[in-house]
Amino acid sequence: MDIKFKKLSENAVLPIRAHKGDAGMDLTCTGITTQLNEAGQLMLVYHTGLAVEIPEGHVGLLFPRSSVWKKSLRQTNCVGVIDAGYRGEIVAIYHSTTDVVPAIYKEGERFCQLIIVELPTYNIVESTELTESDRGEGGFGSTGTTNENISAVAEAESNDTAVEANDEDSAKDSDDAGQAADLANGSEVAE
Repeated sequence: MDIKFKKLSENAVLPIRAHKGDAGMDLTCTGITTQLNEAGQLMLVYHTGLAVEIPEGHVGLLFPRSSVWKKSLRQTNCVGVIDAGYRGEIVAIYHSTTDVVPAIYKEGERFCQLIIVELPTYNIVESTELTESDRGEGGFGSTGTTNENISAVAEAESNDTAVEANDEDSAKDSDDAGQAADLANGSEVAE
């Protein structure tokens, strides 16, 4: 699949894949501007000087690079979403996580990565009932922080799978024995 990029500035750098098979395409900063959010906090707007044409049926996801741990920055929306119809500049907004001089990405450095993902097609349907699940309404922290509960669930699921497999094998053995008896009695067996 070809992904078209348009340079919007002379210093724009086409995305870079560091290794063959990498999921993300690294994007290079061509400039940094600032903007205040609604709380009056200073945000750093990282520019790429690039626009992209995401193929129909796909979405572009803009993630921080793993090197962000070395910086005192956090991408404000955690993951940026670039819809297939968007043709504006690719930018990412970062928030400083410190009150002292922050460690930031500089102009000319790779600061985030773009991943293209295929979208499933779906319809939004209102319903009065939802299918029950083992988890139910267990939300934030409902599985605890230790592995004990998780291990017990995994073991129970493993035992359930083994019982189902044994039941299927027993049923098949029973069917095979019945067919053998029918053949021995001279009856035809319908397949």
